[in-house]
Amino acid sequence: MSRPHRVAVLAVPPVVPFDVSIPDLVLGGSVHEGRRLYEVRICTLVPGVIKTSADYGLEISNGLEILETAETIIVPGTHTREGIDPAVLDGLRRAAADGRRIVSICTGTFVLAAAGLLDGRRATTYWRRAEKFAALFPAVELDPSVLYVDDGQILTSAGLAAGIDLCLYIIRNDYGAAAANAAARRVVVAPVRSGGQAQFITAPRPERANGDSLACTQAWALERLDRRLTIDDLARQARMSSRTLARRFRAETGLSPLQWLLRQRIDRARELLETTDLPIDEVAHTSGLGSADSLRAHLVRQVGLTPTAYRATFTQRG
Repeated sequence: MSRPHRVAVLAVPPVVPFDVSIPDLVLGGSVHEGRRLYEVRICTLVPGVIKTSADYGLEISNGLEILETAETIIVPGTHTREGIDPAVLDGLRRAAADGRRIVSICTGTFVLAAAGLLDGRRATTYWRRAEKFAALFPAVELDPSVLYVDDGQILTSAGLAAGIDLCLYIIRNDYGAAAANAAARRVVVAPVRSGGQAQFITAPRPERANGDSLACTQAWALERLDRRLTIDDLARQARMSSRTLARRFRAETGLSPLQWLLRQRIDRARELLETTDLPIDEVAHTSGLGSADSLRAHLVRQVGLTPTAYRATFTQRG
């Protein structure tokens, strides 16, 4: 059995405590098929009790030496915008030059940008800090409207809970859909929120007397992915017009209802490929993608692998 992937969480005071906890909770607690997937260690420039954005401190025992052996480095949110210690920035630059994966959560993006790691790259940050970020780092292609951005070696997320979405995305890319879905169930969150989903809803949701919501409609659809579903089917289940449903889906997910359905079908197919020996045709039918040719086309477009290659990749790891 191979060792866990080594993750260093670099806390820059005053750090956001919630953001610090996300990698350990989501990545550090992930176990798949009896295998511990990640080893998460927290470090800071000067070990000891460091300031946070709350009215308490955090005691951290590891220094920057942890960065030297980490395969992924995650910088959680911080209230520091400028004047970040050069030793911290140099450590990040060395790690990036060595090809390590660099990740930020929330305003940790400011630290990555200060190190020059985001110049010419697309990135995101907490929307309430986007104006300040854009003023400080005009060389970064900032998109403050999305949950997270994967720009290859460097990944950035929006504020707070978007860090959970990004960590689940990392698990999905590293170990597959089944491992990511298991992690999502463990921390009781939705297993898939795409990076392009909006950070916030621009218009208030209408009140519904019966308490119905898109979450209920989405859960209903997930139980019926093997069936043909139309916008009208979803609208009837949600008890709203097709036009209202489309508007709500776009506001809440950044996708049309049919785009959202397609993503769920592809994700279901990925999990079936990883966890079962079902023939490719049956995987396609069960996930609602119709035929093996359709499954192949969608999977190649999304992850660059045929169904057979995908199955081999994610059943031979570990």
